[in-house]
Amino acid sequence: MPTDPLAPLLELTDVRAALDGARSAVDAAMRHRALRRSGGPVAAEIALRTSVASAALDTHGFDLEGVRAGVVTDPVVQGALRTTAALDGLTATWPKAPRQVLAKLHTLAARDVVTGAELGRPQDPAVVPRIDALAALVAGATNAPVLLQAAVVHAELLALKAFAGPNGVVARAAARLTLIAGGLDPRGLLAMDVGHRSREPEYVGSANAFATGTPDGIRSWLRHFAAAAERAAEELTDVCEKAVE
Repeated sequence: MPTDPLAPLLELTDVRAALDGARSAVDAAMRHRALRRSGGPVAAEIALRTSVASAALDTHGFDLEGVRAGVVTDPVVQGALRTTAALDGLTATWPKAPRQVLAKLHTLAARDVVTGAELGRPQDPAVVPRIDALAALVAGATNAPVLLQAAVVHAELLALKAFAGPNGVVARAAARLTLIAGGLDPRGLLAMDVGHRSREPEYVGSANAFATGTPDGIRSWLRHFAAAAERAAEELTDVCEKAVE
């Protein structure tokens, strides 16, 4: 039997415990009573917050209320909003044709940022084999916990600098899509990018550490990802509490 390529990552010190703790926090937030009656408005608010946070991680901070009012026209923000809005429609395709979905996400994210010739394709042919390996994971080559899968998708796309322009927006959208398609967050309620934004120095440092490929570097990223998921669960709870006030 072939070995699961992600299984060894669970044996890194503290990683399994961190992911289990994050999963428990997410599951608890998903049981909030507000989601029974106000799931739609909550999902819309989470989509806005996570899109703004994702754009900020690629550029600089944006005023949430300004984006809500439609007065922020920055192309990276608009691209992040488009990618978030598209995730539900891409869920079924993601495990079947991940390369196709990545191309679509980049086209949505970077439409007004890079040239038409650059949209939807890796900017360096040398990264294509690693993208293919990542696509194989998404298509079923691993039975690792969904949080771990999403963490690897996210960090690999960041490390590869696979796409021109807002590559980070694409990486974060692909990670959220992995959580949705994998059943951890089927309604897209987890504001992962708010979690990353709230710990931005750690996010950047641990992503760079992952790119080294060392066990300590990978462990650093996975622990960050788990912490970001817990912060995302807190954000969901906050939005839910406001919805029932």
